[in-house]
Amino acid sequence: MTVALEIKNLHASIGEQPILKGINLLIKQGEIHALMGPNGSGKSTLAYTLAGHPAYDPTAGQVIYDGQDLLEMEPDERSRAGLFLAFQYPAAVPGVTLAKFLRQTINSRRQAENPEDSGISIPAFRRLLKEKMDMLGIDHKFAGRYLNEGFSGGEKKRVEILQMATVEPKIAIMDETDSGLDIDALRVVSEGAMRLYREMNMGMLVITHYQRILNYIQPDYIHIMLDGRIVESGGPDLALKLEEEGYDWLREKYGITETA
Repeated sequence: MTVALEIKNLHASIGEQPILKGINLLIKQGEIHALMGPNGSGKSTLAYTLAGHPAYDPTAGQVIYDGQDLLEMEPDERSRAGLFLAFQYPAAVPGVTLAKFLRQTINSRRQAENPEDSGISIPAFRRLLKEKMDMLGIDHKFAGRYLNEGFSGGEKKRVEILQMATVEPKIAIMDETDSGLDIDALRVVSEGAMRLYREMNMGMLVITHYQRILNYIQPDYIHIMLDGRIVESGGPDLALKLEEEGYDWLREKYGITETA
């Protein structure tokens, strides 16, 4: 059965400040959606609200994920159900190797489903990790390095894609994955994401400022966010129009003088 993420009239605030002002969006497995908009429009707020970050307070609306009320689920429950967030700025975790982090992630998910599960064996995990690293062209030496410590921007984003490959989500949210990447790193990271999309039939929400990542991750739908709302949706040509004309024509069309 195809899993869907359906957002209905979602409002959310940070403290007393309202950010999202009525988001409506439907993402199904096998679809790629791109969400574009200027700084302050609410794109990352949407990502963190869906992931369950405690600083982001949903104040109205509904989010239905695979028939469940997502907003009633804890963040770890959302993850185990198949929702994945790739961070714009992945955090370093000194003292914890990438391999240990990924094995613990797998075991936590398995044991949450079955408390008597002893977890994935070390030989089985090593085979799995090597397979995923080879698929994404990641040097096996990274497995023994502390998570994201001393990694370049491109290396951090490739490790995010490796995490995605390991947990195999149904819907992935990529929050400005292109941020801080040069053109070569952008191509490598994007091609890795597209390979996972094809192999796992994921749904994807790609949050970005720029059209350039969409040359590699080719969306079915483009959505434009201004002032906490999705004001325009269309096909890939909409991203090209934004690249040429910016956002002023949309601000004028919808009477928006400044973003939230």
